[in-house]
Amino acid sequence: MRLLGTTAYRHDLGPEMSLAETQRAVGATLLWHLRVLAGWQPRSGADAVRLLAAGFEIANTEEHLRTVRGTALPHSARPYRLGTLATAWPRLARTASPAELRAVLAASVWGDPGDESPAAVATGMRISAAVRTAAALPEAARWAAGRLALLVGREVFVVGRRPAKPAAGRAGRLLGPAAVRATSFDDFRHHLPATARWALDGIDEAAELWRAEGRWWDRLERDGYELLRGFRWGSGPVIGAVALLSADAWRVRGALELAARGGGPVEVFDAPA
Repeated sequence: MRLLGTTAYRHDLGPEMSLAETQRAVGATLLWHLRVLAGWQPRSGADAVRLLAAGFEIANTEEHLRTVRGTALPHSARPYRLGTLATAWPRLARTASPAELRAVLAASVWGDPGDESPAAVATGMRISAAVRTAAALPEAARWAAGRLALLVGREVFVVGRRPAKPAAGRAGRLLGPAAVRATSFDDFRHHLPATARWALDGIDEAAELWRAEGRWWDRLERDGYELLRGFRWGSGPVIGAVALLSADAWRVRGALELAARGGGPVEVFDAPA
């Protein structure tokens, strides 16, 4: 915490903050940086940042859904302040029941998650974000497809929970229907398109998907550097900047978790060579 207080993440830090509160403060700083970045962009650049920042709206929606279901949150926190990066959050925030929240999602670009349960909403929104990102941002298409492969693989073959039908149909657009319908992890990997299969290279068992997630962040960071180095018109450098900022925040959150556990191996969080 003392070290973090000397960095760009110091703005939202406070005394005696818990681990969860500190990690959330890191996320809030990332969001603020993305809002500033989007504010300097033409419409296409701002739209790109909004897509890549979708995780914050998903987090807000997950917490709001737990609230309207009467579930106590693990920590007290106000919703992330999305500003112009919001997609449907102002309407979602006004809902008073799971059914109403699902209806608002279904009427928005997020689409119907297929069920009102927290798991279905969270998975459905993440699938929607990945599919829309891949369709709109060619530079981020492989990230989105790889991330979706990790999500579906974890949900189906680790948790044992298949996406609801509408969400599964969307996932099939990016991963292929055969991969989404696969009944074994081997078949799932076999049917994935090359744009998504790379994220699972070397992963023979679903229980090892956590290692693939660390490599996905490494890939995001490397590709982000390359996009940022490019000299061309378009959204590439903006997308690269978002990738680098996001990867840094992810590593910081992981480092905080490790510190809270007393330190230990950090191979997943080491910067790539």
